[in-house]
Amino acid sequence: MNLGDSVKRGGIDLRELTTRFPRSGRIEAIYLRPRRRGGVVAVEAVRAIAACGLEGDHYAQPSRSRVEGGKRQVTLIQAEHLPVIAALTGRAQVDAGWLRRNLVVSGLNLLAAHALFRDRPLVLRIGAEVVLEVTGHCDPCSRMEEVLGPGGYNAMRGHGGVNARIVAGGMIRVGDGVSGEQGAVSGEG
Repeated sequence: MNLGDSVKRGGIDLRELTTRFPRSGRIEAIYLRPRRRGGVVAVEAVRAIAACGLEGDHYAQPSRSRVEGGKRQVTLIQAEHLPVIAALTGRAQVDAGWLRRNLVVSGLNLLAAHALFRDRPLVLRIGAEVVLEVTGHCDPCSRMEEVLGPGGYNAMRGHGGVNARIVAGGMIRVGDGVSGEQGAVSGEG
């Protein structure tokens, strides 16, 4: 059976189930990477720029290798995955800043925010203004071997978070609520 089929589970359509989240999440930390391969900077608030990235992050700066409106304008990681990554690398803990993701989110399954159906788009609403569309997994880079030690790359696989594009910009602050919602169907084919 294919996910594109109208599937019923306990009387509820699978398309409807994918739009339901048990609760809202929270922004736990915000990190910017001002330069490619440079250090990360923790901030309390940042401006998300629609179709661009986070103000002050190198991904928001024009580049020949990045397409305007690309799929990796902001990266998010699940706070609940940090202890898993620590356990898999044999560490007592892992600092979220080491992993080089922009937003650390707790309480909401980020992987579930990636839409399964084109006619049921999902978005993440952060605070009162910002809307993100999850575009896919954020795969780890080879730097995780340096940061986490041998096997760090594989420890991150499946736990590296997600990429997103900024649909509506505005301010993001540590402590802001994050909710998964059904988004509008875009005119893209």
